[in-house]
Amino acid sequence: MEKKIKLGIIGAGRIGRLHAENIVKNFVDVEVTSIADIYADSINEWAQDLGIKNVYTDYKNILKDHEIDAVMVCSSTNTHSIISIEAAQAGKHIFCEKPIDLDLSKIQSVLDSVEKAGVKFQVGFNRRFDHNFRTVRKIVEEGKVGDVHIVKVTSRDPQPPSLDYVKVSGGMFLDMTIHDFDMARYLTGSEVVEVYANAAVLVDPAIGEAGDIDTAIITLKFANGAIGVIDNSRKASYGYDQRVEVFGSKGCVTVSNDTPSSAVLSTEDGVYSEKPLYFFLERYKDSFITEMQEFFGSIRNDKQPSVSAIDGLKDAMVALAALKSVKEGRPVKLE
Repeated sequence: MEKKIKLGIIGAGRIGRLHAENIVKNFVDVEVTSIADIYADSINEWAQDLGIKNVYTDYKNILKDHEIDAVMVCSSTNTHSIISIEAAQAGKHIFCEKPIDLDLSKIQSVLDSVEKAGVKFQVGFNRRFDHNFRTVRKIVEEGKVGDVHIVKVTSRDPQPPSLDYVKVSGGMFLDMTIHDFDMARYLTGSEVVEVYANAAVLVDPAIGEAGDIDTAIITLKFANGAIGVIDNSRKASYGYDQRVEVFGSKGCVTVSNDTPSSAVLSTEDGVYSEKPLYFFLERYKDSFITEMQEFFGSIRNDKQPSVSAIDGLKDAMVALAALKSVKEGRPVKLE
């Protein structure tokens, strides 16, 4: 049997806990030996139930542990880049949740540190590992829709985040829409060259007072000539709305929402089906496991992950261009 990959997790909020539980339950060749969180006292019992031996307040205890092969950075956004740089310097392979940082120069510093250390780095764009979107990508790669002309991404949350979260999130484009920018790049197989964004505060005035927006339409131009459109809302009353469409010279491929079942009831009163799966933990449940397969596989097989720090940089560039477009009321070229 191959030696187990020893893993440390930094940050035990919602996403850190999800990853820890998924890994313990699904990866017999990986051992989560340590977890660090500033509220360490509140996670002791949970960690013990999972068999995680070490619980720290200071994440640096994980980086100093020579037995640990890899770390997952699931802490608050403003710590991602500095922890990633320190982890690379400590010789650890790194999985980092998005965004790597809100500052492009800091993301570049992460890229430089990872390259210098020769470690693997994967960023958490889990939607690339969704079964539906992977199928769309395969169909596009195989040329079944021909030359891509239009890509549409609809992404609407079932409810807005708390105001405390909004204030530290970096804003909707860098927190939420960054997934959609990545998906548009992934599905077209091309890079964004121009962004034009219209945005508003239509869900909750308090979000606007906190300096953010909650509703947006973003149009994209791609290097291959394709055009894209993303529509976002922080609140869809009917649930988590996640749809894509790629239209090309030979055809069109679409993905509808995943629902708890595909049953449709038809009566004299109407036709009824179930609402979409409630939120990202339910809708993208399997993708979080598949992205971990990619990360651990890249370590075992000494190959680069398919979604790396360069993707984190490119997606952040698009997000910042969208933000500039809203502020200045004009299209913004990525160059």
